[in-house]
Amino acid sequence: MSRVLPHPLLAASLVLLWMLLNAFSLGHFLLGIVVALIATRAVAALQIPKPRLRRWQLIPQLVVIVLYDILRSNIAVAGIILMGRRRKHVSGFVAIPLDLRDRNGLAILACIVTSTPGTAWVEYAADSGVLVIHVLDLVTKEEWVDLIKDRYESLLLEIFE
Repeated sequence: MSRVLPHPLLAASLVLLWMLLNAFSLGHFLLGIVVALIATRAVAALQIPKPRLRRWQLIPQLVVIVLYDILRSNIAVAGIILMGRRRKHVSGFVAIPLDLRDRNGLAILACIVTSTPGTAWVEYAADSGVLVIHVLDLVTKEEWVDLIKDRYESLLLEIFE
């Protein structure tokens, strides 16, 4: 059974999502099943390792921090846009040496950085562990290194490694 349907919960979720996005009919239902089967087999072929959570109880704390930072960043970016040329800001790239090596932790850090307005994940060198981000309003590079390492990486290290 697992060869035909390697991830049954994912398949059921995909069929449900397909039906929510399309008009309900037998044809759409069957097409949703086909899409779900193909997608779950593709996910199985990727052989994604299961995350090993050491301290899962820290996840709500991380979520609250990230949501607060996204809200704060939205306000800051809106201020830059609305102030236009009246407010001087400097954008730039920041190289951040990371201790985090867990692939799941890095994926979550990438989601955090890219979902926060004003920042973008540019590059990660797995061999050296250096992350490069672009910051819209760069005050000092040290401030951003400390922010990423102290605010996000430290929690992700506790959660995953």
